[in-house]
Amino acid sequence: MTTTTIRQEDLIESIAGALQFISYYHPGDYIAHLARAYAHEQSPAAKDAMAQILTNSRLSAIGRRPMCQDTGIVNVFLKVGMDVRWEGFTAGLDEAINEGVRRGYKHPDNGLRASVVADPQFERRNTRDNTPAVIFTEIVPGGTVEITVAAKGGGSENKAKMQMLDPSDDVVDWVLRTVPTMGAGWCPPGMLGIGIGGTAEKAVLMAKESLMDDLDMYALQARAAAGAQLDKVEELRLELFHKVNALGIGAQGLGGLTTVLDVKIRMYPTHAASKPIALIPNCAATRHAHFVLDGSGPVYLPPPSLDLWPDVGWAPDCEKSRRVNLDTLTKQEVARWKPGDTLLLSGKMLTGRDAAHKRIQDLLARGEKLPVDFSGRVIYYVGPVDPVRGEAVGPAGPTTATRMDKFTDMMLARTGLIAMIGKAERGPVAIAAIKQHKSAYLMAVGGAAYLVSKAIKSARVVGFEDLGMEAIYEFDVVDMPVTVAVDCDGTSVHSTGPAEWQKRIATGAFKGIGVC
Repeated sequence: MTTTTIRQEDLIESIAGALQFISYYHPGDYIAHLARAYAHEQSPAAKDAMAQILTNSRLSAIGRRPMCQDTGIVNVFLKVGMDVRWEGFTAGLDEAINEGVRRGYKHPDNGLRASVVADPQFERRNTRDNTPAVIFTEIVPGGTVEITVAAKGGGSENKAKMQMLDPSDDVVDWVLRTVPTMGAGWCPPGMLGIGIGGTAEKAVLMAKESLMDDLDMYALQARAAAGAQLDKVEELRLELFHKVNALGIGAQGLGGLTTVLDVKIRMYPTHAASKPIALIPNCAATRHAHFVLDGSGPVYLPPPSLDLWPDVGWAPDCEKSRRVNLDTLTKQEVARWKPGDTLLLSGKMLTGRDAAHKRIQDLLARGEKLPVDFSGRVIYYVGPVDPVRGEAVGPAGPTTATRMDKFTDMMLARTGLIAMIGKAERGPVAIAAIKQHKSAYLMAVGGAAYLVSKAIKSARVVGFEDLGMEAIYEFDVVDMPVTVAVDCDGTSVHSTGPAEWQKRIATGAFKGIGVC
């Protein structure tokens, strides 16, 4: 019997290299599916969003910088061969993997944002190196270690759903009821991973594992169109794919033909009284890599050819979009914006997200002075990546805006803020506050963080420096692209857009238009 020796340094270096790789290279299958969806998309707003995502993806590949500012919480799946021998490990397997995470996230030429907080209930202190990873280990026959590394962003992870269905409940009905409740904070178009069976935790694990599979929906569609015999799982995948896209949610929730690029399903035997089901989306920043350690040394993944990317080059267009000077912006000008208007912002804006808003709330409650004056200003919900190589700021895409809904009335009523920028939709509480204060909410494209950062010419911390990436910055921007998502009357494009496209799709006018 031959025993394979896996050295600690080889494992650490391979994990670190894979995390760097997936931060700036999309999987080729994702690019191929998104390119097909872009080519067939009929909604101008959704098509523009996809153009930004595709352009951002290619820029990230060339610049080797993160495609999304949320560089994720690390998931590692290992299949360890029974004939493997470990050598040189100073601690356990998990600690070696976490050292690989530290090395990957603290790379001097491409530092990745540390998002993991210890003590999730109380202090929520940032660990500063994105450890620990979430690790799953399976023992299998053989003499190698198969590893899948993924970085899962909070915007999509937060939309995970799990329910214990009755055995007679219909899976398709549950999915079609559930997907609209997820909003657009998971940055569609992406994919859905579904786990059915086992126990509660097994269903969730299967849903997550299915997201590591290659996208193959257009090949499955082609097989179905050619009359090939499909198995029951393939038939269910196709049914869900078509019916979810028929909801009209579209790219970034703006309304359109493509909400999902693929649907994956895994199943496991379950109790006769049960049917656990879990659904987890993967966002536009789909990040995972697969490699095998065989004892020959560390694994470095080969870079993809730039020929994989379609010839799509998004650029600011002042003929289609209105230029806005943030330094002279007034509430009267904000009130003239209409839902769906595209704007190019220039001038100075402030930033702030969850932790900053909570601290502002606490300061106001104590009657203390804020570190910066928000009067007449616009705030951008963002936690940027640290800059490298002379950048003003690292990738700086928007974060999910609904997390700030509970603070919106406070910010508009008590700080003088006049508008906000974030990702995806706003909830009813925020929309009511926007309408009451005659403000507006602008949406930037999630999954286009490196592209957005190109519009940021300078950045400086002006408050709460101890919060790291959640500190308050002042950005000076030129032609930063946004869409008016909620106007001063409370009209939301995330309600009107999907409703319109669901009706249009239902007419059958776009029958046959999909990702292939």
